Amino acid sequence: MAKNLIIVESPTKARTITKYLGRGYTVMASVGHVKDLPTSKLGVDLENDFEPQYVTIKGKSKVLSEIKKKAEEADKVFLAPDPDREGEAIAWHLEQELLGKSKKKKQEGKIFRVLFNEITQSAIKRALQSPGEINMNLVNAQQARRVLDRIVGYQGSQLLWNKVRRGLSMGRVQSVAMRLICEREAEREAFRSEEYWSITALLAGANPPAFEAKLHSIDGGEASIEHAEQAGRIVGEVQGKTFVVQSIERREKKRNPVAPFITSRLQQEASRKLHFSPKKTMTLAQQLYEGIEIGAEGATGLITYMR
Repeated sequence: MAKNLIIVESPTKARTITKYLGRGYTVMASVGHVKDLPTSKLGVDLENDFEPQYVTIKGKSKVLSEIKKKAEEADKVFLAPDPDREGEAIAWHLEQELLGKSKKKKQEGKIFRVLFNEITQSAIKRALQSPGEINMNLVNAQQARRVLDRIVGYQGSQLLWNKVRRGLSMGRVQSVAMRLICEREAEREAFRSEEYWSITALLAGANPPAFEAKLHSIDGGEASIEHAEQAGRIVGEVQGKTFVVQSIERREKKRNPVAPFITSRLQQEASRKLHFSPKKTMTLAQQLYEGIEIGAEGATGLITYMR
């Protein structure tokens, strides 16, 4: 029987996938990234095309050793981290580790990249039937993001420490977001509120139901009511008067079904209806994607990939 190794980044995801595959498959988890920039220094060669200097993440040497051992025994290795930049980078680092510096011929030709947007039996089997290669454009995009984060965060934070106060931090996204917040706050403080009034009447005909109507215009001009005295005067003039419905317009209206959530919309609705923070929303969505225990069915993925 052929021996196939599937590597994902999450133990929960590994358990869910194992349930769907036969005895010829072993599923292992890298438990997230296995390589990253060092924490003790910049880790980016600024004089050599910003080359990142990756090191094995603390605590991941044992994980890599176990994965390499299983990969040596396998006929095929399928790299199956999430289908995004971070997942592609994890797959690329795993491939580099499995190939080794010598790019051993024994490993070449048996390592594949597989992608699926939902953890279901049909999606996994389709992915295994049409494996591909690492998408280096996505890997490069992730590296660019990581290098920029490090340069701005590492060097910018040092500047803040020297010029402002120790303990402050700067970030590629954080600093821009802070500026937008400050600009918006300045606009808010500069805003001067103006008083305005609106008038709504409850109208009833010979037959129910009654309905509300808002005062829209006065003598053909826009109804602009600036203070309470003006509002009271208008109410006094129209109260008790007879109103006539000038026209009725009937038209057909079509409403499309609500589109599936995108990441930002999911976070907004979870905040509005459930008062969840973005972090809590994404943590729960990750669990629903990777699979949760459902009675006799075991671990089951319930949503498509959410990023």
